[in-house]
Amino acid sequence: MDPLFQPIKINQMEVKNRIYLPAMHLNMAVDFLVTDQIVDFYAERAKGGAGMIAVGNATVNEVAGNSMYIGAHKDEFMPGLTRLSKAIQDGGSRSVVQLNHAGRYSHSFMMNGKMPVAPSAIPSRMTRETPEALTLEGIKQTIVDFAESAERVKKCGYDAVEVLSGTGYLISEFLSPVTNARDDEYGGSFENRIRFGVEIMKAIREKVGPDYPVMVRLDNNDFMEGGQRADELTEYARILAEECGVDALCVKGNWHEARVPQMTTNVPRGTYAYLAKNVKDVVDVPVIASHRIHSPEVARQIIRDGFCDMVAFGRALIADPYMPEKARTGRENEIVQCIACCQGCFDSLFQLQHVKCMCNPKAGYESSKAIEKTASPKKVMIIGGGPAGMTAALAAKEKGHDVTLYEKSGKLGGQLYLAGAPHGREEFVELAKDLTTQLKLAKVDVKLNTAVDEALIDQEKPDVVLLATGAEPITPPIPGVDQPHVVQAWDVLLDKVSVGKKVVVIGGGAVGVETAMHLSEIGTLSGDAIKFLLVNQAETPETLYKLATQGTVDVTLIEMLDKIGAGIGKSTKWVMHQDMGRQRIAISTGTKALEISPTEIKVQTGEEVYAIPADTVVLAAGAKPVNGLAETLKAKGIDFQVIGDANGIALAFDAVHNGFDAGRNI
Repeated sequence: MDPLFQPIKINQMEVKNRIYLPAMHLNMAVDFLVTDQIVDFYAERAKGGAGMIAVGNATVNEVAGNSMYIGAHKDEFMPGLTRLSKAIQDGGSRSVVQLNHAGRYSHSFMMNGKMPVAPSAIPSRMTRETPEALTLEGIKQTIVDFAESAERVKKCGYDAVEVLSGTGYLISEFLSPVTNARDDEYGGSFENRIRFGVEIMKAIREKVGPDYPVMVRLDNNDFMEGGQRADELTEYARILAEECGVDALCVKGNWHEARVPQMTTNVPRGTYAYLAKNVKDVVDVPVIASHRIHSPEVARQIIRDGFCDMVAFGRALIADPYMPEKARTGRENEIVQCIACCQGCFDSLFQLQHVKCMCNPKAGYESSKAIEKTASPKKVMIIGGGPAGMTAALAAKEKGHDVTLYEKSGKLGGQLYLAGAPHGREEFVELAKDLTTQLKLAKVDVKLNTAVDEALIDQEKPDVVLLATGAEPITPPIPGVDQPHVVQAWDVLLDKVSVGKKVVVIGGGAVGVETAMHLSEIGTLSGDAIKFLLVNQAETPETLYKLATQGTVDVTLIEMLDKIGAGIGKSTKWVMHQDMGRQRIAISTGTKALEISPTEIKVQTGEEVYAIPADTVVLAAGAKPVNGLAETLKAKGIDFQVIGDANGIALAFDAVHNGFDAGRNI
């Protein structure tokens, strides 16, 4: 029997399967109110088969978060909350609200000047603000706020309530000595530091009664220097379950400001399931594993192995709302997987925009970009099978047009294969494969190894052409650039060329950074090799670290700007910077390449001119659009649009959304 699709009880509530969509901040609320956009987003995921869906996080008072959060702290928010619960339940899922107080992670400028509060007045690295320390009266009132908000949630018809007690928000700030320097009954000893969280959960239980399901989402390791590890946090989880009446625990790791990646594509799937097992070993209530699980295959395995009872699929259900139903009905090959790119979800939040998705251009636009069948189908020719061309073809086909997609190479995916070349970014290639599958399912006519020219256009007589012919790398005018040891980054990433032992990469944008990291992996030991040596205690931890991070190629990255990483989103840039430091990639910013010789490259930084030894020079100096057919199409009077990188160099996310919009607007 499939462990993912067995029912499970949480208190008196039966959940139809083991798939949980955890609360995710979507930036879709307006003035704390539930919007049509939120309702549409969650209704779609309920229809897709998730057993239980949490919304939120929801604020418990005026300084618990900004107004783009769902509010649960006033009665005026209840009609919207009720409507949202009904939409989720009508779709066949159990509905949950997650309550939270952001503590020192709140921004005063987003709370009309109100200062954030915390256990102690310790500055936040996330906000660059110093919060106000809660008074004893403030603590007591916040406990009441949580309980009253939980009561509202119950009155709104939700099947359960969850409290967020992790991630660096207020309750976890009380738990941790990093942020709690109090000397009263809420600080100091472990018993005192957990008191705030314990009293909140007891107050909620008293307010909602014994039969209403109450859950907590918590860390089992905050991964903060000087913070809490599994010993204390596992005991905290046990106390919540045994003494506070908590009915289920969703276990994760990490504070937002911790320096251990949790969500990025370099995190192996299922890595943090061990945190859930720490808790499962000491409690008798259902335990939910979270973070970077993403596929039914991984989820089944960690349930079978006894790590957890349920699995939280967050971004996986943004990418494909129907993943649960596809898995239940034996159609897992049809799932569009989340690739943890973070471009549409986290990076959008950092820009104060609502959540979107590179893998699913409909996410966050469930109604506003819904595709209706056309009454006048057209013959559509799409030239180029990269991400823009593929999504354009899918959208145009869904609208009812006669679509043919032409690709000059032997496979679809375009630059997704470049993005997926560096170690830890392989999942970008999965998107190319998933979109290829979607084209087959949609019965789009795909012609590979077919270069489109004027004659073919004349022969096919399309009504509309979408030109998605991508881009090509730029060769900068540097003396010596035409030598055989000077190669393009694209060719390096696709393993079309060999490199020497001293490599200089020219250009510190996204491609240059990824290429430098790709090169620095050459000669490092694999994960399996490191595990073997570790288990057999063959080398010291220090030696294993060196073998895992330092390869056999010396890499130098030079960039004319003052900073590297232009075009890399905030949610992944810090991870790349951290990895580049570990891999000892030499970085020279504000540096211009002057001349390339067979053994070195002459550069200038400020007023200093010097040479860097190099037996290979890699060009990552940007790309330029390829759209030569545009003039031909214009001259013929054909209705056409240039899309993706052919229209302007941007991210894969932009190519996908540009292609989707072009296809659905035909």
